[in-house]
Amino acid sequence: MILWPDPFALGVIIVCKDVTAETLYDVLHDTSYRKKWDTNMIDTYDIGRLTVNADVGYYSWKCPSPLKNRDFVTMRSWLPLGNDYLIINYSVKHPQHPPKKDYVRAVSLLTGYLIQSNGANCSTLYYLTQVDPRGSLPKWVVNRVSQFVAPKVKRQNIYKASLKYPEWKRKHNPTLKPWMFPEQNTLPCINVADLTVQRADSLENIDESGLSEEKTTQSDDEET
Repeated sequence: MILWPDPFALGVIIVCKDVTAETLYDVLHDTSYRKKWDTNMIDTYDIGRLTVNADVGYYSWKCPSPLKNRDFVTMRSWLPLGNDYLIINYSVKHPQHPPKKDYVRAVSLLTGYLIQSNGANCSTLYYLTQVDPRGSLPKWVVNRVSQFVAPKVKRQNIYKASLKYPEWKRKHNPTLKPWMFPEQNTLPCINVADLTVQRADSLENIDESGLSEEKTTQSDDEET
């Protein structure tokens, strides 16, 4: 793990035995399934599409108490690369999805997932992100940066979720994969002229530097 404060940068490598690269790619795309396993997520939804392999979406997550929760609006693009897969996103402004009163709007400067196939039934996930969480943060946040910056890629959560996904998908719209089959995508089209890159310095700076960490217990296990 490599870390720089304000903004945070984080790298994670996860080896997933008995999980194909395609399954891991599906898990990261499938917002219906994410609600089953991403324990730090509050809400996520797709806003609209730009092209057959690019869309705009919303994501919010629970931060360590007593910090305010954060949210993002990001433009995401993806690309199959033979047996490997790439997903990249960065923050944008969307006129119909401005910052919310009870959240701090964070900024993904650049976030990427590279999924590499390691044979017939094994894959590796490389995750890199540079995020500005906005606000003046207390020092103890640095010690919990993996939870604060990258809640979506907890090692055990993503691995367990990927093992369970094929069985779950067989029972939940098994043929619906708009990230693989663009003709299935029913999202409204977005005009790229309506979007602008979200600059961190244009957002309100919330001072949370004086907050003390609250002791909470949270399990990494979840039902899928």
